[in-house]
Amino acid sequence: MNSKLRRHSVAFNTLLIREIRRFLRIWPQTLLPPAITMTLYFIIFGNLIGSRIGEMGGFSYMQYIAPGIIMMAVINNAYANVASSFYSAKFQSHIEELLVAPIPNYLILAGYVAGGTARGLLVGLIVTIVSLFFTHIAIQHIFITISMVVLSAIMFALGGFINAIYASSFDEISIIPTFILTPLTYLGGVFYSISLLPEFWQNVSLFNPILYMVNAFRFGMLGESDVAIITAFAIILICIIGLTSFALHLLNKGTGIRN
Repeated sequence: MNSKLRRHSVAFNTLLIREIRRFLRIWPQTLLPPAITMTLYFIIFGNLIGSRIGEMGGFSYMQYIAPGIIMMAVINNAYANVASSFYSAKFQSHIEELLVAPIPNYLILAGYVAGGTARGLLVGLIVTIVSLFFTHIAIQHIFITISMVVLSAIMFALGGFINAIYASSFDEISIIPTFILTPLTYLGGVFYSISLLPEFWQNVSLFNPILYMVNAFRFGMLGESDVAIITAFAIILICIIGLTSFALHLLNKGTGIRN
């Protein structure tokens, strides 16, 4: 039993270290662009537009959007890391080495998801440091802040894994982020409070899971939220359980791998 646990531990750690080394090795492509992009968001939306908007939720506009921008960076990078890495393994045909290795599929999934989560959290930390040059942020609820950003990174790393399983070309990797992830992010309360919307669109917004992530993370940092925090955690945990089960089902069937 100890031997089995040791073997599984080595397998997981190897996958995780490989994924971390992968995005650190190409940091000008993985870590630098998000920092530059989010800096532009702070300059354009925070300084130029925010000065005209004034306060929102009792905070300066720059303070209000900072948590949303940080969460947006975490989501995008956790998703992108797993989607590109796992699809590259399929494309280069070295995924077969993992499939024939004496390790269960759940460890393969866990290794890739942990790597994507690590990149999402590292980029989130970088963007948080960048935000301190533009505004003051005092974390109100440290547990909610950390747990929400970790759970959000895990959820979208799982989404990137599923995208990579179904993708049959590099072009298909960008379809979900472009046509689904980006619109949901921008409509997820990153730059505004849904209380400003008409009642109909407020109700529509409640079906967007990113709304709950952004608002729970904002509550952790600022103590301000448009949704109930318990509801936010419940929805995200349900999504993680569902995505994990679905991803394992696809791996066990060999969908997109053994075709």
